[in-house]
Amino acid sequence: MSTDMISHRPAARDDGHDPEYAPQPPHDNDAEQVVLGGLMETRSATVISEVTGLISSADFYRPAHAAIFDVVLDLFNEGKPYDVLVVEKELANRGQLSRVGGAPYLHTLVAVLYVSDDVVHHAEKVRDKATFRRAYEAGTRMTQAALAANESGGDPAELLTRAQSFLDQVSEGRRDGGQARIGDLRAAFSSHLDDVQSGRIKPGLSTGYVDLDAVTNGLHPGHLIIVAARPGIGKTSLARDLSRAAAIHQGVPTAFFSLEMSCTELVQGIVAAETPLRIGDMREPGSLAPADWDRMNQAWDDRISGAPLMIDDTPNMTVTDIRAKARMLHAKPEGLGLIVVDYLQLLTAGGRAESRQVEVSEMSRSLKLLAKELEVPIVALSQLNRGPEQRQDKRPLLSDLRESGSLEQDADMVILLSRPDAHDRDDPRAGEADFIVAKNRFGPTTTVTVAHQLHYGRFTDLARF
Repeated sequence: MSTDMISHRPAARDDGHDPEYAPQPPHDNDAEQVVLGGLMETRSATVISEVTGLISSADFYRPAHAAIFDVVLDLFNEGKPYDVLVVEKELANRGQLSRVGGAPYLHTLVAVLYVSDDVVHHAEKVRDKATFRRAYEAGTRMTQAALAANESGGDPAELLTRAQSFLDQVSEGRRDGGQARIGDLRAAFSSHLDDVQSGRIKPGLSTGYVDLDAVTNGLHPGHLIIVAARPGIGKTSLARDLSRAAAIHQGVPTAFFSLEMSCTELVQGIVAAETPLRIGDMREPGSLAPADWDRMNQAWDDRISGAPLMIDDTPNMTVTDIRAKARMLHAKPEGLGLIVVDYLQLLTAGGRAESRQVEVSEMSRSLKLLAKELEVPIVALSQLNRGPEQRQDKRPLLSDLRESGSLEQDADMVILLSRPDAHDRDDPRAGEADFIVAKNRFGPTTTVTVAHQLHYGRFTDLARF
């Protein structure tokens, strides 16, 4: 392997301690050299597109390597050659050639390719070392924060929130997104579009409602979906429906974090919707006939028992708790395909916030980051304020989001739930409900009308009512 021509050995210290033995942040100099040499030698648009999908210049440990990588990308984006001679000239024009080791070092990088030509594999190594390095730095910051909090008598919950923010920065630093010139994205975009058009990439996770799927194209990985309504309108029933559609009818591993209802109450609603049996009959002694028991047991055996649905009703959960539990589930072989949180106003951020609005905003932002990190849709329920009740037109608006803060801003989609007969039992639209898609970052905003069968704990498409 090549010789590193720019020394990064620390200077000797006056106290006699040899810094050579000080721990070094994780990095792989050889892998960085292979990537740079490989790009300049192979000059393959396919390879450079794959590499830029994995790493950016910020992932290189050595500043010299980052500078060379930036030049290669700039030349590629401008449609110019990016072999070693052109890169050398461009670095000289920028006054950076001597700082990266000069022409001899560039030619040394190209020679590295003959040792290993698996450029993409080594780009993955660079990415992984960058992640380890950021984790190392986050650990140092957490240690310093813990010592400072201990000395000052700080709040442990606030310390955990800060520690989580340090780890969030590690996750955000991975090259699963981040900065990229639009030219870098052409190959990835074309490949993605071809996969979508050919059917290799399926639409989002079905909501279980035909008309809602037609508007939203399903629930998509990385998206935060806010479902909001006044109390008693049916938020939890809708959340259960989305969970049933995913776990029971599509076999998608789903985590339901319930801060309001117990596991027993949630299961009762799921069984009622799947059978269907009236929830009131389940609660009334002697109301279930033998045929009802048979139908319920059949539903358990056929669909419910084997469904990959995890329900967590731990009281007083924080966002940190949900993040930790979701990550554990996601790390299992079966993975995780949907997260439901019922509901935001019962959740706590785990630290001290200047106001409840700020705290709710922090939580919604954390859930959005978690959705992006795990690449799963997250459905978070939220209460609305009393605005709809104080207007003649009872239909909710985005501005009615309670303690909204950044809820609307962070959400990719906001669905407001409304039932005309909740305010007037004699309303001509009794038995109907509206899913008001008030925000849809990737599609139209409209109203989807469904039927409510809350005695069965569910909503259904009108055509099936």
